[in-house]
Amino acid sequence: MTFEPPISPDRAIFAVDPRQCRGRLYPEAASPTRTDFQRDRDRIIHSTAFRRLSFKTQVFVPYEGDHYRTRLTHTIEVGQIARALARALRLDEDLAEALALAHDLGHTPFGHTGEDALEEVMEPWGGFDHNAQALRIVTRLERRYADYDGLNLAWETLEGLVKHNGPLLNRDGSPIKKYAARGVPLAILEFDAQFPLDLASFASCEAQAAAIADDVAYNAHDIDDGLRADLFTLQDLKDVPFVGDLVREVERKHPGLERNRFVHELGRRVITRFVEDVIGEATRRLAHYAPHSAADVRAQSLPMITFSDEMQKADAAIKAFLYPHMYRHERVMRVRVEAAEVVRRIAREFLSAPEKMPEEWAARALATGQDEAKRAGLVRDYIAGMTDRYALAEHARLFGSAPTLR
Repeated sequence: MTFEPPISPDRAIFAVDPRQCRGRLYPEAASPTRTDFQRDRDRIIHSTAFRRLSFKTQVFVPYEGDHYRTRLTHTIEVGQIARALARALRLDEDLAEALALAHDLGHTPFGHTGEDALEEVMEPWGGFDHNAQALRIVTRLERRYADYDGLNLAWETLEGLVKHNGPLLNRDGSPIKKYAARGVPLAILEFDAQFPLDLASFASCEAQAAAIADDVAYNAHDIDDGLRADLFTLQDLKDVPFVGDLVREVERKHPGLERNRFVHELGRRVITRFVEDVIGEATRRLAHYAPHSAADVRAQSLPMITFSDEMQKADAAIKAFLYPHMYRHERVMRVRVEAAEVVRRIAREFLSAPEKMPEEWAARALATGQDEAKRAGLVRDYIAGMTDRYALAEHARLFGSAPTLR
């Protein structure tokens, strides 16, 4: 008996068609039961790097409380929102979900704090970029299959992973503003030379949906976590454009509602309004620019899946509020300072004494000889893959103790 993977007959003309997948770096026979993007989603879920996300910080370290987001729960929420957007816009849901589930694989322990610390130590050797690290994970560092390193994901998935936030190069081949000073990360350029990802174009609508889903999830769950951690109050939020209106809306519809339910009602309204806005704005742009294929989407000079101008202002207002009230709150900063020092000390120790790394990593580091850049790359890979608790355990092993991060 033969099967064919189910493909929605209602797919939009500008969506990625899994039957026209551009293939994989290492050719594989097609699956009789799953599309290429369904296989990619499944490979990501079963990867070691995905499991590690359960013990990587979002904003709070995992043991600050059981109900705060970790990098894994954040990723799952992004996946749900990305899939909802893809369904509403008639995109390939599996590709959008795969990209959402993979978007944070390259993050260090301790969230952006760890990333900043590793960037600082690795500055002489190209710094650190979590998107480039995610690409390294799915193309080299995962070691699961007999025939190749990495997950051997489809071209469209790799493209979306690298370019979900937009092109990396200008049309003239120069780096975009973000990379103007240092250039596009070497890991991306090296892979692009082997398996070109069209770095000067936008990615698919599916990748754009995953990227905007990340913003929606951040806004909603950081408000939720901040309220539950008592970093700010509902009264404080009344002065925030858009969010303040939603607070007053819940008060009118549910007077006297207990606080926990109130916080949830607020969060679900934030997600709903942002999602509805994205669907409306994407529908307008797609109708106006009328792309007739995924290739047409990539050739546009602006994204198709994004917020309206009004909601971009709301997004900016939320971030402007959360920065001082949450991300730079005294309690959070106290933990961030200690966590950053954990990453710095471990990185510097392994750079100067690579033989202190676990046996397999130490052997590979020592085999680089006098090549400092290669040795630094191995140290970067090793530390970026750590969970919060493993980084603390390594600090204790190397230095005899570790901070409590509370």
